[in-house]
Parts: sequence; C-alpha cells; structure tokens
Amino acid sequence: MIDLKIIKLAKNTANYGLRKSGTHYASCKNKICGDKIKVEVLSNGSKIKTMRYETESCVFCQASASILSIMIKSMPVKNLEKEFKKIYNSFDKDSFSLPKKYNLFKPLINKKNKNRLECIMLPFNAILKA
Repeated sequence: MIDLKIIKLAKNTANYGLRKSGTHYASCKNKICGDKIKVEVLSNGSKIKTMRYETESCVFCQASASILSIMIKSMPVKNLEKEFKKIYNSFDKDSFSLPKKYNLFKPLINKKNKNRLECIMLPFNAILKA
C-alpha cells in the first residue's frame, strides 16, 4: 500500500500545468514503466525562478515533481546536476540519508521505495534535459 504522505504530496498541484511562459522545456519518459513528464522552467540563466510540469505517471513521479517544483526555486543552475546526484546517491546507501535541505523527499527516498527510483528521479532527469 502507498504511504498517505506520498499521496498527499502528489495531490499538491500548485505548479501543475504548463503555461508556455518558460525559457526551457523538456519531456522525458521512463523506459521501465512508461511514466511521462513534461517540464517548463523559467530561468534567468543563473537561477531557476519557476518550474511547472505535467505528468502521465504514477503517484511516486507526481509527488517527486511536486516537491521538486517547490524546492528548485532560486537553485543555482550550475549546481543542479551536483545537487540531483546527492538525492540519487541517497538510494545507494543503506541508511538512505538525505542532506537536510531535501527533507521534503523523505517520504519518497527510503528502503521500501528503492524499486521506484526511476519514477522518483524522472522529474530530475527532465530538468537536467531542459
């Protein structure tokens, strides 16, 4: 059964829906399960101002996109890949420890969700592609 915290995170659709007002766009598909995501990012070149998304995906991907769309604001563009690797690498450790600033991802990043890694990371891959 899916944790109610994950469902609650996925239900937050404050940044859901593309507005065609971004500076960068990308779409990605999870080859394993078929999840799809489209992202729209508004950036001034050095920092991300907003992220919007649309998905045809599972609740794990939806929750991840929702959290990411909140956390990514004001994140330096040059640090994105490095920061995303910290989250990805959290799945490789037995302790599943996250840097404190990523605590919102705690309901997603744990031992029982390890097999959903690709679903959870799909929004990150789309941002890097954009």
